Amino acid sequence: MAFSCVLVTGATGFIGAHVVDNLLSRGIKVRAAARSRSKAEIMIETRPFAKSILEFVYIDDIAEPNVFDQAMEGVDAVIHLASPLNYSVADKERELIIPAINGVRSILQAAAKNNIKRFVMTSSFGAVLDMDREKNTPWKYTAEDWNPISYAEAADPSASPQDAYRGSKKFAEQEAWKFMAQEKPAFELVTLCPSMVFGPTAHPVTSVDTLNESNALLWRVASGVEPLPPARFNFWIDVRDLAEVHVQALLNPNAGGKRYLPVSSQKFSYQLASEIMRDNFPAEKDRISSGVQEINENVDVDTAPVTKDLNIEYRDFKETIVDFLTQAYLLETAK
Repeated sequence: MAFSCVLVTGATGFIGAHVVDNLLSRGIKVRAAARSRSKAEIMIETRPFAKSILEFVYIDDIAEPNVFDQAMEGVDAVIHLASPLNYSVADKERELIIPAINGVRSILQAAAKNNIKRFVMTSSFGAVLDMDREKNTPWKYTAEDWNPISYAEAADPSASPQDAYRGSKKFAEQEAWKFMAQEKPAFELVTLCPSMVFGPTAHPVTSVDTLNESNALLWRVASGVEPLPPARFNFWIDVRDLAEVHVQALLNPNAGGKRYLPVSSQKFSYQLASEIMRDNFPAEKDRISSGVQEINENVDVDTAPVTKDLNIEYRDFKETIVDFLTQAYLLETAK
């Protein structure tokens, strides 16, 4: 499939910036949606080669009705990455769950009014994962699985921020599939449910204190500020591979109407990350956190559909850790 202009939401974020770069490297024009003008200006300044094919539009609240109408004009494909992520919300339903659902509905409605051919949406492995599943019971997650959390459970004031977030991703993705079934728009929907995402940054980051959530966990290991973080599951993907998954989900004719779980076939733990850090950055060895963590070999993910349909080859965890940490140490030095 070929596209003249792709709208990318969340373009100045960790994953979004890599998606933008992947598209630009193919000569595909990108209309990038962002909230921060300063971050957008940095992305434009650091990509002078793309002046003719990269433009920004600014959207403050993705959940507002009709907010995407103007941004959608002249676009024939969408990669939708933007979603609320704030673990410090006071009202989980009002500030996290409802905006996630409304944001999806708003952009799908705008897409349905225009000549959109393919709509790729970033969901989350949190929309798939069953945290109550017995760890010792063998299980392989597939695209047919959904997190069993109910709306009431996710919105409950006593729910953990993580459960509320996972719920918001589930309900937002289900809203997208519901929209497709009821409205039957002309475009095809593809949803992606990645797990932990690690790797070097391409978006504007000024210090290690402003790293995205997943990389911040790696930095805690590298800087030794605390013991190894708990790994509630052992699935991950390199951000550059995930960007390629997004672009292939857009371009590949066979991907339309499908749900994918982009997960490396190699499992991770923070112990493994620590060992790679110590081996490759010996000068920092004394401050890198250490410990023992088990990798649950009973639980897996069906990675075959992504590999087969999208022709993805995953990076090794060592490459991801080394590339990220090389960048992170430079950020620390630049303080």
